[in-house]
Amino acid sequence: MTFVASLGELERAVMGVLWGADEDLTARDVQDALSDRDLATTTVLTVLGRLERKQLVRRMRDGRAHHYRPVASREDHVAELMSDALDGASDRGAALARFLGSMSEEERANLRDLLD
Repeated sequence: MTFVASLGELERAVMGVLWGADEDLTARDVQDALSDRDLATTTVLTVLGRLERKQLVRRMRDGRAHHYRPVASREDHVAELMSDALDGASDRGAALARFLGSMSEEERANLRDLLD
């Protein structure tokens, strides 16, 4: 069983910025994207460091600056979270049934298409 790191609220916000970017970002880029939160650069760097230790972000040096990119897509991360949740269920069938019951008809139709 693999373990996917859970994310705090600020980590989710930073990952959202990185997942939404078309290129690698500096800490300053992330800070600017989250300007409504009035975060210090050191706070953004701390969060990026935690995400790197959780192996969710890759850091690359470019001159004096570091650039950051997500290791995997948002969809890959969510799929791993779902897999981990199912691995933790004592009855996978019951967990899947409850999950399917919470889906809209359109989502269930999409799932049927994927399974075919």
